Amino acid sequence: MSLSTLRSNLQLNKRILSFMTFTFVCYLTIGLPLAVLPGFVHNHLGYNSVLAGLIISVQYFATLVSRPHAGRYSDQLGPKKVVIFGLSCCGISGLFYALAFIFANHPLVSLLLLCVGRGFLGVGESFASTGTTLWGIGAVGALHTARVISWNGVATYGAMAMGAPLGVLLNAYFGLMGVAVLIVVCVAIAVWLATRKAAISVSTGKRIAFKSVVGRIWLHGLGLGLGTIGFGVIATFITLFYADKNWSGAAFTLTLFSLGFVGARLVFANTINRFGGLRVSLFSFVFEAIGLLMIWQGSDPHIVQFGAFLTGCGFSLIFPALGVEAVKQVPPQNQGTALGMYSAFLDLGLGLTGPVAGLLIAHAGTPSIYLAAAIMVVLAWLLTLRLYKIQQCSRDPQR
Repeated sequence: MSLSTLRSNLQLNKRILSFMTFTFVCYLTIGLPLAVLPGFVHNHLGYNSVLAGLIISVQYFATLVSRPHAGRYSDQLGPKKVVIFGLSCCGISGLFYALAFIFANHPLVSLLLLCVGRGFLGVGESFASTGTTLWGIGAVGALHTARVISWNGVATYGAMAMGAPLGVLLNAYFGLMGVAVLIVVCVAIAVWLATRKAAISVSTGKRIAFKSVVGRIWLHGLGLGLGTIGFGVIATFITLFYADKNWSGAAFTLTLFSLGFVGARLVFANTINRFGGLRVSLFSFVFEAIGLLMIWQGSDPHIVQFGAFLTGCGFSLIFPALGVEAVKQVPPQNQGTALGMYSAFLDLGLGLTGPVAGLLIAHAGTPSIYLAAAIMVVLAWLLTLRLYKIQQCSRDPQR
């Protein structure tokens, strides 16, 4: 690689990262209260652990419902306005956390305030993350879509990884109020930075109907949703898996998964442009399935840890690889809607993983969920293979 090419790549990454600041702040506001709210609901308000879990789930439901709207408004109003609105909703969630802390002596009022805050956070996540991705793509050009989506994922998981322990630390000294204050301060800074960045022009021209957008990208989204299950069962149930085996080191296993995820994003992101999103997805699903099968059959922690690392590597490129192919299916003026709908399948996959895996554990034991997840990943591979064959036939009708 020549020196000029290296400088060009560094400048491109620097420009992309200036937008990913907004994604980082958005997901920092998600990570900060994640490990704090269940304890607040259970220990301070006196509600059971089921209700504590439902409070967390309010955000996921709000995100799922609002994703398509985030994409549509990005197409119509431009991503800058959508990002500012989304970040503002994240900040409002912090204000409701503060109110919930103030009214902690009135458990029902405090719980309702938390519900409202989680709803705002879910909407904020949809608008801020979708808008930021489209803003970045519009600023650097569609040729670098895969790189923008890849860096967006690094910012997402980096912020979540930083936010959870930082939230626990703040809670230990200042309670939920400390978490709420940091959320509001970070969002205020991010909104100020967003207002200073140049907007991009909204694509003009006739937009295709929403139903048509869904019809063109739903197979890509379904592949993403099925592949997301592997991530979901590791993030949610690996500690329970280790407890069943009487092993220690579940946290290190999650760290290895994250290292595999981020490392693959950084090292192999350019392969999407070189080989195409569908080819990369086919290879990625193979690694994810092997990793999940290793966890299922893991007879000692080292095998499970290596399996988690492989799963992270495999899952890493699936979102940008299939996402690049999804947005290609629609005209530029509909790409926001396509990206929003595509991302909703990830939310759906994560939302269904918890309860379905919980039922499977009750009937077949904890290891069974990793076999089930591997089977879902194989189905995603077959679905992607079908998309790849369709793509090849469209390029060469004689095949």
